[in-house]
Amino acid sequence: MTTLVVVGAQWGDEGKGKIIDYLASEAEMVVRCQGGSNAGHTVVSKGDVYKFHLIPSGILFPGVTCIIGNGVVLDLGVVLQELDDLKKRGVDTSNLYISERAHLIMPYHCRLDALQEQIKGDNKIGTTKRGIGPAYADKSSRTGLRVLDLLKWDSFKEKLAFNVAEKNHIFAAYGEEPVDLNEILVAFKDYAQKIKPFVRDTVTLINDAIKQNKKVLFEGAQGSLLDLDLGTYPFVTSSNAVAGGVCAGSGVGPTKLQKIYGISKAYTTRVGSGPFPSELLGEAGDELCRIGCEYGTTTGRARRCGWFDAVVGRYSVMINGMTDLVITKLDVLDYMPEIKICTAYRYEGKEVQTFPADLDLLAKCDPVYETMPGWSVDTTKCRSYDDLPQAAKNYLNRLGELCEVPISIVAIGPDREQTITLNPAF
Repeated sequence: MTTLVVVGAQWGDEGKGKIIDYLASEAEMVVRCQGGSNAGHTVVSKGDVYKFHLIPSGILFPGVTCIIGNGVVLDLGVVLQELDDLKKRGVDTSNLYISERAHLIMPYHCRLDALQEQIKGDNKIGTTKRGIGPAYADKSSRTGLRVLDLLKWDSFKEKLAFNVAEKNHIFAAYGEEPVDLNEILVAFKDYAQKIKPFVRDTVTLINDAIKQNKKVLFEGAQGSLLDLDLGTYPFVTSSNAVAGGVCAGSGVGPTKLQKIYGISKAYTTRVGSGPFPSELLGEAGDELCRIGCEYGTTTGRARRCGWFDAVVGRYSVMINGMTDLVITKLDVLDYMPEIKICTAYRYEGKEVQTFPADLDLLAKCDPVYETMPGWSVDTTKCRSYDDLPQAAKNYLNRLGELCEVPISIVAIGPDREQTITLNPAF
């Protein structure tokens, strides 16, 4: 049995797509477990850029089985567009399977998502407006529609009619135009025919692969600090983005998960609202954003940037049971003469070492910084740990010490080849 989970260790956008793509070259199966098209995983291979929202990043490797698991909420329009784009680029997608248990994002979910953000005004969450939250809400209220329902057309029509009537009551209450049931039926009749060849009992597929000692890679979306239960609530996503979410989102028991890789940038970024103690404001933050190309794959929004937060790092290690840390975008810091690390917070004159659940308290925390010398050397051409400048190695060693977990991979650029392995994954 060889299983490896990859999760984001910060607020998302840590470079999971690149690392999953890198690890997928050794894997036999890649499984996406939660989230929806709000995820944006970018992969660069030999200068070619691929952007995935739903299809697992391992799809670029022939022979690797790719699974969209039961915990994902599925926008069929997006997944079919991704399939079409891959086909046009000569990528074989016959190795993709979609869980019959996965819930569907419907057009009214996207409408509701945008309406709810509008109503919140200054208190908005910063959602991608892709319908993720409303789809998970319907799932929890037991009115959601699954892929399995779509393949039983008469039953699907009946359930959809009930949901549309319910949602149109909400839209009417806010003076919004209703959604058109017949328009949805026409679109989803077409979707049903196109998606049917990919639908499987993925729970059995995944567990059979593990029984056969295949190398299975579980692909997380978003980041640990966006987890519905353990993140900076309410500024979170609508699913469990920590390693524990893999079990429910794939149908694999926790005793079958061997390694947990947490992905962190060499600094910290965040999209949307919420406290961010180590945030760099003004020109310094703008410069880090520009050099790091910190713009969302899904939304195009500029990300807020700041120094590496080791309080967040330790918290992520704890709540994920993390076995290994992966540091991405080390090269973005090449230009800095000195680099700071947030090692603790200060609240009302006292030092805080743990990450607080109370966002009002977190917003009042000041970062406690440790300063290290930069290296002012281009690291993008380094191909081994020994190639890195000593100051960069010192910085990495300090991050591992502060987060209390070994660093096993370092990325020094977007391409596959710009990846340094310190410890074998599989």
